[in-house]
Amino acid sequence: MRSERSPAPIPMPSGRRQRSDWGALKTLLPYLWQYKTRVVVALACLVLAKAGNVGVPLVLKKIIDHLTVPAAVRSTLVLPVALLVAYGALRLSTAVFTELREILFARVTQRAVRNIALQVFQHLHALSLRFHLGRQTGGVTRDIERGSRAISSLVGYTLYSILPTLVEVGMVLGILVVRYDVSFTLIALAALVTYIVFTISVTEWRTEFRRSMNELDSKANVRAIDSLLNYETVKYFNNEAFEAARYDESLARWESAAVKSQVSLSLLNVGQSAIIACAVSLIIWRATQGVMTGSMTIGDLVLVNAFMIQLYVPLNFLGVIYREIKQSLADVDRMFSLLEQEREIADRPDARPLVLRDAVRGATVRFEHVDFSYEPKRQILFDVDFEVPAGKTVAVVGPSGSGKSTLARLLFRFYEVNAGRVSIDGQDIRDVTQSSLRSAIGIVPQDTVLFNDTIFYNIAYGRPGATVAEVENAARAAYIHDFVESLPDGYQSMVGERGLKLSGGEKQRVAIARTLLKNPAILIFDEATSALDSLAEQAIQAELRALARNHTALVIAHRLSTIVDADEIVVLEDGRIRERGTHLDLLAEDGAYARMWERQQQPLAGEAVASETGLAVWPG
Repeated sequence: MRSERSPAPIPMPSGRRQRSDWGALKTLLPYLWQYKTRVVVALACLVLAKAGNVGVPLVLKKIIDHLTVPAAVRSTLVLPVALLVAYGALRLSTAVFTELREILFARVTQRAVRNIALQVFQHLHALSLRFHLGRQTGGVTRDIERGSRAISSLVGYTLYSILPTLVEVGMVLGILVVRYDVSFTLIALAALVTYIVFTISVTEWRTEFRRSMNELDSKANVRAIDSLLNYETVKYFNNEAFEAARYDESLARWESAAVKSQVSLSLLNVGQSAIIACAVSLIIWRATQGVMTGSMTIGDLVLVNAFMIQLYVPLNFLGVIYREIKQSLADVDRMFSLLEQEREIADRPDARPLVLRDAVRGATVRFEHVDFSYEPKRQILFDVDFEVPAGKTVAVVGPSGSGKSTLARLLFRFYEVNAGRVSIDGQDIRDVTQSSLRSAIGIVPQDTVLFNDTIFYNIAYGRPGATVAEVENAARAAYIHDFVESLPDGYQSMVGERGLKLSGGEKQRVAIARTLLKNPAILIFDEATSALDSLAEQAIQAELRALARNHTALVIAHRLSTIVDADEIVVLEDGRIRERGTHLDLLAEDGAYARMWERQQQPLAGEAVASETGLAVWPG
């Protein structure tokens, strides 16, 4: 028999390898470059908008210089009027090209957000059960939400703030070099370098506060969602105050980090303002000297002042922008890290669809000398070998922890076996596609969880696209149609979060109807009638038995009386098959099954057997 090591637990995103900022950008760029034409045209509009913005002070200088010339030597009004028209045209062109850039890039950004979010969503569904048993739903959804928003923020800050500012800085420094004394360029350049170095240094220091805020925010969100999802449990144990205290503990730590973040932001803003004030004062002082010596005009003084204001106004937000870009990169990286979670269970390159020999009669399911362990040090199944023939019904019973639920997960291929194999109609389920495998299996679970949607939606989920008549027929077969019709909104009634508006029996009937609608070749009934009253249970058991005649059925029942008609009963204990045979055969053996049967026949013992013996039928 082939033996494999049990797969190691999948690490959660919190333990991921964090890539560099450039690495996160490289991962994002292909999604943006799908619209390369729009990107190039948008960048051209950006340059044209900044050219217009830089041209405004130049035209304003000429207007001022012309108006300060003595009236005796001033030329006709043709030049001032032309300059005024040019001034207005440049102002307008700046706005027009800026909006064109945003219009062109809107689809690029939003399509990238859509594609990445969809890819992450699909990948999360493709990950193994091991990952989802260890994940925290609130934290993962928060990562996707932040990551999607971060893409828009990252593109917006880069394209609409950083890149335009860099283009404008280059243009302004070029004009200063060409037209004025080198001291102007040196002052502007020194101020820019000092400003940027100071901003980045302080922002790096305070980023830790911001990161701590976000992590604490996620933890608080996880606690809140977990508490609300378990609303009934909180009420049962009167622990509202306890939950509020736990939530407030997280909020208090978040508050402390938020205060530190705000104080450090104020220090950053004061330092930025001081650098800008010094630079502008030096520039104006040099320009004033130039005017007094006659080497510069009043228009030149206005020009250099306007240039400095145009440069430093956007730079005034550099700290915020840099911090947000860093945070956006971290959020994007966190979302991309979800995409890097390895799929423990993946289709093989040569995987083919499952082929059933006779879809009408069901399929033969075989567990062949299966060994399995979730962790290397604790084996769950030992050489489990049995068959469920096509069209037959087999029940698996045994105490809690005997490995019944593990068999179900292996059949659905939520995990891989360590040794042996699971086959359907002779095909190793590792050699077929997961989609075709799971489409051939239907399960009625003991703990039914419904979507927060209508009853119709939850039943139709068994076969999306089913007609109203088909959904109603499935509901009739599950003996829930009359109940649904009695509701004010009928099949459009909302079931609430996880179906909490319905009783346990009503939820279980919806689950039965959903599986009946799917009509798979292989059926698994996991305590399928445990939440029903005796009369409804008898009626549905008869329906399930009729359905099982034309399907391969693995029946799981708390009450042994519901499986007496099974073609074979397998008794699991400590991961090993201890007994097998028909109901009468097992009673004749007078072994473990016979003792369990005897307990359930004792007056009032039936309801106590589960807690007393841990008896359950796969999955348990």
